Amino acid sequence: MSNPIGVGLIGAGTIGCGVARLLLESRELLTQRVGTPLNLVKVADIDWERDRTFNIPEDLRTTEAEEVINHPEVSIVVELIGGIEPAKSFIIEALNKGKHVVTANKALLAESGKEILDVVMRDGADLGFEASVAGGIPIILALREGLVANRIVGMYGIINGTANFILTKMEDENLSFNEALSQAQALGYAEADPTLDINGTDAAHKAVLLASLAYGRLFQLPDVHVEGIEEIDIRDIRYAQEMGYTIKLLAIIKGEQEQVEIRVHPALVPSQHTLSKVKGAFNAIYVEGDAVGPTMFYGKGAGEMPTASAVVSDIVAIARNILSGASRRTAPFSYRNLSNGVKVKPMSEVESRYYMRFSVLDKPGVLSSIAGILGNHGISIESVIQKGHQTHRESVPVVMMTHHAIEEHVQKALKEIDKLPIVVHPTVLIRVEG
Repeated sequence: MSNPIGVGLIGAGTIGCGVARLLLESRELLTQRVGTPLNLVKVADIDWERDRTFNIPEDLRTTEAEEVINHPEVSIVVELIGGIEPAKSFIIEALNKGKHVVTANKALLAESGKEILDVVMRDGADLGFEASVAGGIPIILALREGLVANRIVGMYGIINGTANFILTKMEDENLSFNEALSQAQALGYAEADPTLDINGTDAAHKAVLLASLAYGRLFQLPDVHVEGIEEIDIRDIRYAQEMGYTIKLLAIIKGEQEQVEIRVHPALVPSQHTLSKVKGAFNAIYVEGDAVGPTMFYGKGAGEMPTASAVVSDIVAIARNILSGASRRTAPFSYRNLSNGVKVKPMSEVESRYYMRFSVLDKPGVLSSIAGILGNHGISIESVIQKGHQTHRESVPVVMMTHHAIEEHVQKALKEIDKLPIVVHPTVLIRVEG
């Protein structure tokens, strides 16, 4: 048997404890699968007094990340502290010292991926980031290797468990957005500050990585059109159900003719589609390849052990590369050479069907006024739901579903409609997929 391969962790929070647990408690199984022991050498954290889910042995503990990075027995450095700095500096320093790196840091890779990748390509180290997207679901491995023969036609992902939990509670229990958010926080599915989850930023970070893996260009956060779920109203969920749809926060990535559209926003998904059945904090990614056709990846998108499972899968993959003398056998973003030739499709050119909820005065001619403006912009109406007058409300809802239309035309039409004296509140717009 070969010499043991040393692993060092930076960050002993929830995920770090899960990784330590797997490396220590599953040591025999991992040894059999790798062919040599994986030794947990050092674990760095700034606070060893707080309660943890796993008791990391005291002889492995340190408060200095440098002790992990510089340790002569550590070949693989695992960064699990999150954020941009000091995580980026730790990763780059480890790479510069010839260490391989595993991270779950989607925000860092989405915002500073090129800087890190430049060091990886220069020094020949391995970079693993399976845990950065969809927790325990091996979607990155699938895109790097399992689907390598395919041109990716499109991906549709429920990749933020907090948002999916909130929308599920609203749909299943008739809760308001704020009530569902409070439940998510009480159960630990949402942070005290849930901003990045509910405004779509977390999903957008993950979408950047998925698009980069699928289309061979290192995309960045500004390439993604992002909308959150803060404005989703229980009325929209009920109207969507009435028309045979479920509302989900989707990451949508489509490639055509050297153009890729990358967007994150609420969307109406047909109730019979598999994605509409994904409930609670679970994640799912629907991937369509030109050769394989539609595929679906489903599982826990967060949590201590599912995410730790993904981290350890990267550690094992790198350890196997070390043993075979084939570091960076697979390029971090699947393509051996990334290109800037792939363009990002402007959101204004995206084509979709649309759900629109207008809040209008209950007067004659309302429908014809709205339909006339939509028609002037080339937008045809597929169906209409109009509710009768309710005396305790200043307005009544009119819901329309359109045929396919161009985003730019829709936005111009709504800007014009919202200026009408019969319109009481800004129009609610949700795109329709599938």
